[in-house]
Amino acid sequence: MAEKIIFATGNAGKMKEIQMIMSDLDVEVVSMKDAGINIDIDENGTTFEENALIKARAVMQECNMITLADDSGLEVDYLNKEPGVYSARYMGEDTSYDIKNRSIIDRLEGVTGNDRSARFVCVIAAALPDGRTLTTRGTIEGLIGYEQKGENGFGYDPIVYVPEYDATTAELSMEVKNSISHRGKALAAMKAKLLEMGLVKKK
Repeated sequence: MAEKIIFATGNAGKMKEIQMIMSDLDVEVVSMKDAGINIDIDENGTTFEENALIKARAVMQECNMITLADDSGLEVDYLNKEPGVYSARYMGEDTSYDIKNRSIIDRLEGVTGNDRSARFVCVIAAALPDGRTLTTRGTIEGLIGYEQKGENGFGYDPIVYVPEYDATTAELSMEVKNSISHRGKALAAMKAKLLEMGLVKKK
């Protein structure tokens, strides 16, 4: 039974979401930074699954503990599912999300209604010390808004409008977002797999 799980991320916003979702498990979830792991990982996969597995395996080899990693991004149907797996590196890694978000809105100028369909995709991968790997996938469907709205969340959250909540994912409360988000769904599915395999237990 694992006492500690490493999550391969250095993103504090993401880590907060992950720890909140995993808080009912009797296991400590720490970031690779907190675990003292500092390696460069070349995410050269062409799918979310491949990239998540590359990260999970690389970090697991450093710590020999159950390691989770995610790869997530935004798919905009009108833009041939761009930015997709390149979401973090879209328009350059150091480009602010304010600029990235404005660019996507500009590229959809004149496009209306359901033609603005988009989704957040998240794949969670687990690499186990015995060599086994698992993946789960979650999505949240929405539309690209006409302007950036909301202060919660990060990344592309201010431009993804979810019709059933009449809000962007950056306008939702953390609780609601975790219950419907792509990461929330993928993590809940992964949590269920780890529990089923007896690798973790509930508090």
